[in-house]
Amino acid sequence: MKAAFLLALAASAASGPYFVDEAVKAGLKDIFVCGDEHQKNYIVETLGTGVAFLDFDNDGLLDIFAVTASKLEGFAGDAAPVNHLYRNKGDRTFEDVSKKAGLDRAGWGQGVCAGDIDNDGFVDLYVTYWGNDVMYRNRGDGTFEDVTPPNIGNRWGTGCAFLDYDHDGRLDLIVANYVDFDLRSTPRPDGPKPCQWKSEKVMCGPQGLKPGLNRLWHNDSASGQIRFTDVSKAAGIEKPGPHYGLSVTTFDYDRDGWSDIYVAVDSQASLLYRNRHDGTFEETALETGVALSEDGREQAGMGTAVADYDGDGWPDLVKTNFVDDVPNLYRNNRDGTFSETTVHSGLARSSQFLGWGVGFVDYDNDGWPDIFMVNGHVYPGVQTGEYRQRRILYRNSGEGKFADVSTDAGPAVMERTSARGLAIGDYDNDGRPDLLISNMNEHLSLLHNSLAGGKSLTLKLIGRKSNRSAIGAVARVTVGKRVVTSEVRSGSTFMSQSDFRLQFGLGRQTQADAVEIQWPGGALQRLGMLSAGQIVTIEEGKGVTARVAYTK
Repeated sequence: MKAAFLLALAASAASGPYFVDEAVKAGLKDIFVCGDEHQKNYIVETLGTGVAFLDFDNDGLLDIFAVTASKLEGFAGDAAPVNHLYRNKGDRTFEDVSKKAGLDRAGWGQGVCAGDIDNDGFVDLYVTYWGNDVMYRNRGDGTFEDVTPPNIGNRWGTGCAFLDYDHDGRLDLIVANYVDFDLRSTPRPDGPKPCQWKSEKVMCGPQGLKPGLNRLWHNDSASGQIRFTDVSKAAGIEKPGPHYGLSVTTFDYDRDGWSDIYVAVDSQASLLYRNRHDGTFEETALETGVALSEDGREQAGMGTAVADYDGDGWPDLVKTNFVDDVPNLYRNNRDGTFSETTVHSGLARSSQFLGWGVGFVDYDNDGWPDIFMVNGHVYPGVQTGEYRQRRILYRNSGEGKFADVSTDAGPAVMERTSARGLAIGDYDNDGRPDLLISNMNEHLSLLHNSLAGGKSLTLKLIGRKSNRSAIGAVARVTVGKRVVTSEVRSGSTFMSQSDFRLQFGLGRQTQADAVEIQWPGGALQRLGMLSAGQIVTIEEGKGVTARVAYTK
């Protein structure tokens, strides 16, 4: 069945590429700055920035938020670049509403995550910075207000994610911090004590620089007042000590109904915090098998993503790494441990890429999560590494193997940039997942999915007793003899935010035979048959409350 479907898919795609970059046509022309584009003298200039797909005005269309950084040498009298919020106009174009919304902030921005922190039905934002992070509450009238906790501190925030780790119905926040960075004490490539990479003088870091501490914030908001309390030490988040933390992904890896936290770490072992159900976490990455490479090496972890790629109902994990290494694909053993399947799966064939944003995306709607990766080097001035690199699209065979189909996916996938952030979402509601990419010192890439693949069904979940964003909810959709599983999450990929809605590829099936939702806190909700070709809103305890057909 799988092989026959792929043959039909290949035939349908023969007339054109799978993805087309519509960024400029859609009005996304702003340049997103992160240091000098020709020479990187300090590590802060190398990380790039994140992007987000979110529906900030609740009109059913995905809008775009994109973070920008800055330049150490300033802008010679010109205005510094700012973050941008683009409103989806419903015709595959966007309007810049950053200033009106109050989000046009300058500074050295890094990442973004989203969630409804006050359960008022409007999604809020958290933006990380080299400096002071910022929390924005969505007022519901198209504008945002700064509600940043007063003790947020001056750190270098990178990846972040909202989650309800204690099941009190309010979204808490986990933030990774990278390096305790000081320009005054960090060597430059042209200085007296430069660092070297393959015998060339380059910027230093992260090794040799002081790592940061991850932070966990508990949501203590009440009576309309936004308040977050730092519980990092009490909850055990600080216990592993300082690390070079980058991307953050939350998922219930042991299926006990409580959200756990994975942090990809640069140049050190990565971290997996297991939720102990009492407000505390224990770090378990080494014993579960997701701290190191298969041969026991520390790696330079960058981006992370989670999905059930093999269809056994348990969440698996993928991670990108530095150049001269390969990604990690960790298969969940269903006993609280993982096995690395990178070589067996086919993801170990190329080591020339420096990977950043990564996501599981069922681009052909056959019901098997595929993998998309964006890449780019950190040293634009050296000769031994290719700074601008192509993206990679891996097709899931459904048998535990992935094939690189990037050349068939079109010029938009093969385009060379130094990419960083990645968000996944169906911005035109046509039932096919699209891709949003941030590029170093260039405009965004918006890859519209034009593939005539299988049918799909999209679920929009709204929590009632649990958090309104339904973050942590797990949906299981029965399609024939298979059950396809997906989870609502904040953050992930690389310092970015994807669509909260869950899209399920159904292949040739015209319906999902049954749907089961496990809400945060453990409540189960079962629904009957749902037809393909629509976006279905499901509210906790109420069932289906809205249906919208896909656009043609």
